[in-house]
Amino acid sequence: MATLLDPRDWQTYRERKSCCEADFEKAAADVRKLKSRPDDDELRELYGLYKQSVVGDIDIACPALLDLKGKAKWEAWNLQKGLSKEDAMSAYVSKAKELIEKYGI
Repeated sequence: MATLLDPRDWQTYRERKSCCEADFEKAAADVRKLKSRPDDDELRELYGLYKQSVVGDIDIACPALLDLKGKAKWEAWNLQKGLSKEDAMSAYVSKAKELIEKYGI
């Protein structure tokens, strides 16, 4: 039998979720303003976390072998498979803060 949330708990959950989403959106905007380009590994990790946050588990087939960029992006997203959207958002925000500290905006 499912446990129902008290309406106050539900309100707290919604507030926490919207706060997380706001932090995520701000981080996504801020990483576009970095003074210099992060290295490819950092960009792939950020991409995978972003896609997992927005879409969830990967839902497309792996690109053809000759599509190196598409394959790298697919692999980055696939590495995040199984991570909840909320956890992916939190990880994205942490990674964005790390990159902002490293490269500046």
